[in-house]
Amino acid sequence: MQFVIVGLDGTDKEAPERRQAARQDHIAMGDKLLASGNLWYGAALLNDDDSMKGSMYVMSFPSEKELQEWLNEEPYVKGSVWKELTIHRSNTR
Repeated sequence: MQFVIVGLDGTDKEAPERRQAARQDHIAMGDKLLASGNLWYGAALLNDDDSMKGSMYVMSFPSEKELQEWLNEEPYVKGSVWKELTIHRSNTR
């Protein structure tokens, strides 16, 4: 199953600090997901001033259960970086 995940950061004063604190672990997990074939594409979402406001992933997992297992370990979820998370099922043809 393919998924498009959009995670938007919090807008509070501490949000950039939370992102920086979790960023290295988030990138390391992304590298593992790329190597395993689960992550097809990822990008930072930017504000008009080019500061980061969130993330977007196109991913593939065998089921929604495996997607949820990844989310349970994702540093931006665990570190409360993403305050708004939208998951869309998708497919490629």
